[in-house]
Amino acid sequence: MKVQVEELSPIEKKLSIEVDTARVADELNRAYSALGRQVRLPGFRQGKVPRRILEQRFKGQVEDEVIQRVVQTAYLDAVREHKVDVVASPQVTNGALKPDAPFTFEARVEVKPKVEAKEYAELPLTKADATVSDEQVNEQLDRMRQSLGRLEPVTDRTSAASGDYATVDFDATVDGQPFPGSKAEGITVQVQPGELVESKIAALEGVKVGESKDIDYAFPADYRVEEVKGKTGRFHVTLKDLKKEITPELNDDFAKETGIAQSLDELRAKVRADMEKARRSQADNDEREALVKALVERNPFDVPRAMVERAMDSMLRGALQQLQRSGVDPSRLNLDFNRLREEMREKAVQEVKGTLLLESIALKEGIQANDADVDARIEQLATEAGQPVATVKKYFKGPDERLGLALRLREEKTIEFLKGRAKYS
Repeated sequence: MKVQVEELSPIEKKLSIEVDTARVADELNRAYSALGRQVRLPGFRQGKVPRRILEQRFKGQVEDEVIQRVVQTAYLDAVREHKVDVVASPQVTNGALKPDAPFTFEARVEVKPKVEAKEYAELPLTKADATVSDEQVNEQLDRMRQSLGRLEPVTDRTSAASGDYATVDFDATVDGQPFPGSKAEGITVQVQPGELVESKIAALEGVKVGESKDIDYAFPADYRVEEVKGKTGRFHVTLKDLKKEITPELNDDFAKETGIAQSLDELRAKVRADMEKARRSQADNDEREALVKALVERNPFDVPRAMVERAMDSMLRGALQQLQRSGVDPSRLNLDFNRLREEMREKAVQEVKGTLLLESIALKEGIQANDADVDARIEQLATEAGQPVATVKKYFKGPDERLGLALRLREEKTIEFLKGRAKYS
């Protein structure tokens, strides 16, 4: 096999490959032998159909299959032999098989660029603030109180007050005519300022249970119901009953109700620790982004489209998984995934370039993550997840999984190396 490798650009190469006649003939012989054992033709016993008959009937099909097999194996052999660092499937151009002649084809393929990071000392960096104030802790505790709130019937009055949750029936018209969704019963709304279409009706304040009130409401110009966009509707609202939200007091009983602490002091300490961990993680992400941005600005180069596309896919999967972890089903959001991916393209390009530059710095500076580093991180992950180390190790038992974790640790070490040499402002 003859192979000629031509560099079309730093991110694309062309392989011109010639497969010798004997190899092609051998593939054809195997293909016709396999076909002869399977095919049934009138007048011939199975396995005894002459080659010339098979060629007359199936030549096009057999040669297509042989070309596909020869191209695949020869291309992989050429890539291995010439150490071409491909990042995508090739674009292949080939002719037909010719009797007693070599088979030639060309494969254009995107390759990983050779990157040599320069000027990475004294990268500009602002130290991200990871501190958590008492006020922020109190705000988080208050959000936890609100999340544990419950609705109870109002028993000490019959008139709606601000903040109440009211059960209502309504009948609405626009220009004297009903419209889709203009009538409903047993709807819960909140008595507070806001948009009626968001179930907030401040005008119910002072209305008694059993009474009705007519309310005019101007629909937004972009409202989903075409018949009422930008128009004013009249709502005849009848108040059926009232509830108020009861939130627990901030005390030891509340701490126990959360299920994560036995006293308020313990709860406050755990909330602070969780918030500080989240802030440190966010600070690390912010600092990494700042360093990568500075690196990319100092080291311009092109990256293959395939690497960017994979990064976009990974980012989109991460975003959807985050929604699911938050209890949101992405399939119910009517998302335009193509648009979302395109919005991620610029960040994906930055991320691919950053990863290559950090890899280059790690190799240049001899930064590595050894087996002890990997084992230590697995133990850390097990502690954070509250699982036995042996259980977490199962996720990293394969060489690819351990290598992936080692590369991630090497990048983290490289970031710390750059922080140590950064110019802080």
